Amino acid sequence: MSPPEAPLIWLLAGEASGDVLGARLMAALRHRCPQARFTGIGGPRMEQAGLHSLFPMRDLAVMGLVEILPRIRHLSRRLDQAVTDIERQRPDLVVTIDSPGFALRLLRRIKDLGIPRVHYVAPQVWAWREHRVKKFPGLWDRLLVLLPFEEDFFRHHGLAARFVGHPVLQSGADTGDAARFRARHHIPEQAPVLVLMPGSRRSEAPRLLPVFGAMLTLLRRRLPDVVPVIPVSPVVAETVLKATADWPVRPIIVTDLADKHDAFAAAAAALTKSGTSTLELALAGVPMAVTYRVNPLTAFLARRLIRVPYVAMVNLLSGHALVPELLQQDCRPDRLAETVVQLMTDPVQRARQKAGFTELLRGLQGPGHLDPADAAATDILSLLHSASC
Repeated sequence: MSPPEAPLIWLLAGEASGDVLGARLMAALRHRCPQARFTGIGGPRMEQAGLHSLFPMRDLAVMGLVEILPRIRHLSRRLDQAVTDIERQRPDLVVTIDSPGFALRLLRRIKDLGIPRVHYVAPQVWAWREHRVKKFPGLWDRLLVLLPFEEDFFRHHGLAARFVGHPVLQSGADTGDAARFRARHHIPEQAPVLVLMPGSRRSEAPRLLPVFGAMLTLLRRRLPDVVPVIPVSPVVAETVLKATADWPVRPIIVTDLADKHDAFAAAAAALTKSGTSTLELALAGVPMAVTYRVNPLTAFLARRLIRVPYVAMVNLLSGHALVPELLQQDCRPDRLAETVVQLMTDPVQRARQKAGFTELLRGLQGPGHLDPADAAATDILSLLHSASC
C-alpha cells in the first residue's frame, strides 16, 4: 500500500492584509506539516513563502459598493478561473482568507466538490447587513475568527466559529527602532514624525491622499518641521509617489515591513484609515485618529446599513470613542490638522489612548499560549484526513 500523498492546500487572499495572514499561515502549516504543498491566489508575501499565484492578487483588491461595479465582469472571469483551477487540482483543503465578496462566492461554487473548506477572518456581518448570515450555512466546514465577540455572534445565529486570536499580535508592530528610522532617513531628533496610512488598495489611497496633502499645508503653520511618513504596500507605492509629488513637503514612502515598524516607533501621531492598521498602531502605542472618505453614494448606502456605533476597530473593541473618527464630511484638511496638533501636544489625550490600547490588546490573545497563526494552522490541519502530515 503506497503512503498517503503530501497534502495540497489551496489558498486565497484577495488583499494586502490577507496576503500577510496567508504567509504567516503557510509558515505555521509548514512547521506542522513540512511536506505540505500550496497553490491558489496570493500576493508577494505568500509568493515569497512558496505560492505560485494563479493570477495577480491585485486583480481582486477592490473596495466599495460603487467602485466595484465597473469591474464585475473581470471579477466574474477571475472567479471562473479560480473554480476551474480547484476542479482541476482537487486539493485536499481550500482556505479562503477574508475578502468575503470574492471568497464566499468561491466557497459556494465549490461546495459540491467534497473538498473541506475553511474561511479565515469572519465577514463583518455584525457591523452591517446582518441578514447575510442566513446565506452562510454550508459555505464552509470551519470558520476561524479574529475577534473574541465573533464566536458568540455566530453561535447566536447557529454557526460554529472558533476564535484563534488576532494576528496583529504577531505583526511585530511593537518592535520598531525609532533611532534607526531617524538615522536611516536623516530626520532630526526634534522633528515630529506623522504617520499617514491611506490604505493598501489602489482604489482607496487616492481618496485620502489629496486631503492629507492639503492638511500638511495647514499643519506646517503650527508644526513647521513635521515629517510625514506613508507606509504602503509595494502594490500602491507608485500610485502614492505620483499623488504626493506636489505636496508642500515630500513624504517618506515606506514599503519595507521593518522600516514601517521603525516608523511607528518614531511617530508622535498617526492618521489612518479604518481597519487593521488601527490595531497595528495601537500595538505600537501610537496616538491616532481614524479618517476615511469613499464615494458619496457608497457612504450614503453604508450609513443606512451599518449597525455599529464606531468605524475604528480600536473603538469597537474598547466600547467607547477611544480615538477620534473623522469620516466623510469630517475628513477635511482643517479638521485633520487640528486633530494632529492635539494628538502631538496634549499629554492627557496621548496617555488616555495608550492606556486604552493596552487594555483592548489583552482581549485579542487567542486560546492557550499559541500564536494566532499557530492556532489557525492547528485547526486547519485537523480537517485533513487522508493526506499525510
